[in-house]
Amino acid sequence: MKLPKFVVEKRSHLPVWLRVLLPVFAILLSFIFTSIIILFAKKNPISAFYNIFYGALGTRLGLMETIVKTTPLILTGVAVSLAFTGKFWNIGAEGQLYAGAFAATWVGIMKLPLPSPLYILLEIAVGFIAGALWGVIPGVLKAKYKVDDVVTTLLMNSIMIYLVTAVLEGAWRDPVTSWPQSIMIATNAEFPKLVAKSRVHFGIVVALVAIVLVYILLKYTKLGFEIRATGSKSEAAHFLGINTTKTIILTALISGGLAALAGVGEVAGLHYHLTENISPGYGYTGIIIAMLAGLNPIAVVLASFFFGIIITGAQYMSRITGITSFIADVVQGVILLTMLGMLLLQEYGIRRAK
Repeated sequence: MKLPKFVVEKRSHLPVWLRVLLPVFAILLSFIFTSIIILFAKKNPISAFYNIFYGALGTRLGLMETIVKTTPLILTGVAVSLAFTGKFWNIGAEGQLYAGAFAATWVGIMKLPLPSPLYILLEIAVGFIAGALWGVIPGVLKAKYKVDDVVTTLLMNSIMIYLVTAVLEGAWRDPVTSWPQSIMIATNAEFPKLVAKSRVHFGIVVALVAIVLVYILLKYTKLGFEIRATGSKSEAAHFLGINTTKTIILTALISGGLAALAGVGEVAGLHYHLTENISPGYGYTGIIIAMLAGLNPIAVVLASFFFGIIITGAQYMSRITGITSFIADVVQGVILLTMLGMLLLQEYGIRRAK
């Protein structure tokens, strides 16, 4: 008896409705897999997920904290989304976030006699430039010397994080507390709070403005067309007269700056000083968000809000049910794996050979 043969072939196109449902399938699969883990821990998965969503959305405090967590995720998500659109594989959003936080702290601790709006704009500008410069290094290495951007961006995360740690253990150590953290930034450098009795700050406005600007950039500008063309097929872009080397470098520059704004917000909007653990991995979560959003800047907002719910709600769920809050990391990891599988099926199909 002959066994049936199957062949893998590239799909010509996928229906729009199916592309829209791919992220939904990825989320459902992650919940199913996570439920199995919770059952092995002899806990009720329905109760766990109910408490996650209730803790994140069921109270005013929970909703405000979800927005706070969503803010940096929007910025790292759109930074990675833009980079991946141009086929610059930016795995370094975490390091770029730290670069932005470092620069914002440096400006903030100067305690300049400036009006608050001007001081905040200066922080944002310097933070963006710092992240852009940190991000453009692997961009130049890839565009000019064909160095693997996945490796360089990943390694530069560690370099920046250890650089921040070294400074906080030395010159910037707070002399009052002796903790490895900087002194407080100037009060006129702090982001204003947008909602009374909450931690929601001006950073969410910065994040939403960034989303709109990236959407306009990709859809309506010449540079956006060049980024999409370079990402779609660099050889074809070259024949169209597009300078792909320049496009990759500019993509890396903008992507790094956007990720750095997440670090600026964490310093100027939340902590008001720099710490070694200013980010719990927002840069890496941004990669998952970009994939879940299908590299669409508008969808990044929805994906970021979903992850903000999971991160915030997991802490409440842990207190109520006794299940570890690290279940949120499991959900994130499974979503990434399932989304990658879905994208593979989006590009390739399997059929029985005749």
